[in-house]
Amino acid sequence: MERRSSLPQDLREVLHCLKMRSKYAVLLVFVVGLVIIEKENNFISRVSDKLKQSPQALAEANDTEASPMPAENGSLASLRQLDAAFSQLRMRLRNVTLQLAGGLATGGTVPPEPRRHILLMATTRTGSSFVGEFFNQQGNIFYLFEPLWHIERTVTFEPGGANAVGSALVYRDVLQQLFLCDLYILESFISPAPEEHLTPFMFRRGSSRSLCEEPVCTPAVKKVFEKYHCKNRRCGPLNVTLAAEACRRKQHVALKTVRIRQLEFLQPLAEDPRLDLRVIQLVRDPRAVLASRMVAFSGKYETWKKWAAEGAAPLQEDEVQRLRGNCESIRLSAELGLRRPGWLRGRYMLVRYEDVARAPLRKAEEMYRFAGIRPTPQVEEWIRANTQAPRDGSGIYSTQKNSSEQFEKWRFSIPFKLAQVVQDACAPAMRLFGYKLAGSPEALTNRSLSLLEEGPPSWVT
Repeated sequence: MERRSSLPQDLREVLHCLKMRSKYAVLLVFVVGLVIIEKENNFISRVSDKLKQSPQALAEANDTEASPMPAENGSLASLRQLDAAFSQLRMRLRNVTLQLAGGLATGGTVPPEPRRHILLMATTRTGSSFVGEFFNQQGNIFYLFEPLWHIERTVTFEPGGANAVGSALVYRDVLQQLFLCDLYILESFISPAPEEHLTPFMFRRGSSRSLCEEPVCTPAVKKVFEKYHCKNRRCGPLNVTLAAEACRRKQHVALKTVRIRQLEFLQPLAEDPRLDLRVIQLVRDPRAVLASRMVAFSGKYETWKKWAAEGAAPLQEDEVQRLRGNCESIRLSAELGLRRPGWLRGRYMLVRYEDVARAPLRKAEEMYRFAGIRPTPQVEEWIRANTQAPRDGSGIYSTQKNSSEQFEKWRFSIPFKLAQVVQDACAPAMRLFGYKLAGSPEALTNRSLSLLEEGPPSWVT
């Protein structure tokens, strides 16, 4: 039975590998683990052969007294116990080997982190695409950009009342399935419908690195038009099955959406034992949001632009009411999160875009710490490379910004009369988030006067 005493030595060899920092460390860990498993298989085979000839061999192998059962039955029963014990040992060795290799792959010796499910909750033109990249750039996170876009395009909901509740419930249920890597749920909403789980119409596929990596990125197919193609490589139509498998292989899942407004509808997700939800609510000065939307969605804001330029007719009351309603829904969700209800405790973080723009690396670290994830060097590299862009080198949908200068650019692009309308409609939300009101055109455009109160480093509850 000398073979059993050699096992600790094998494990010591695995532990020794943990100290190695060379590029071969992960390979060595796998090799050692597989050698151990193979040796244990050989050992079991030898013991089995002996037990077929000698009923007492099992007792000797286990250093225990022989069973009082009849010889034949006792040998078979004990053999099954021994085989089961070593099967469990092999499984534990395999799991330990994979965990140790995973630790080395991330530059450490700690076991993999618990699986997290991160929801970046925002509204349009709040910088959510930029902040979403903080998680998209992390190699062990499966990230989806606006998957609820397909539901909004397919299912018609009238604003307000029961229809608003209905849309929120549908959005929530789709999010729940996506967090569980059930990407097939999107096939009911993608138009035209996927065929054999293949679709060239996955919205903004190129904004999700996980959908553009191998093996999800299959060879490109000639004469197949990929509407939302990958940015840096040509891929064939998205295979939903491969995407779902990639989701299950990643350590964490992160989703970005601008279509969930009511935080209270997320309670079933927070209480789902299969999920470990973290909600990051991103907010931005509503005056800046309006200025950005008037550029990005020019056609929808013709009334605002004409009134600001000519002032011939007052703004339609429904336009102002819509603005007020948007601000109120954001405020009510934030107040709920900051009240720290039991189901949301430790799962909610409020972030101002302006704070991210001024200190992107520090805010990214805070968000990762809140999520319970260790950021990789690639995240820091991306942030440094994409927050020091040329002043005029980025478009309205770009995630490449000179962020320390961009966040106040709106002050010079919106007339004071429009700023006043926003301040009147959104005053409660602005007070909660620490946005100061401008009392005059001069105050609006004077950079030496800050319109941002210094709040806490982050609102985490």
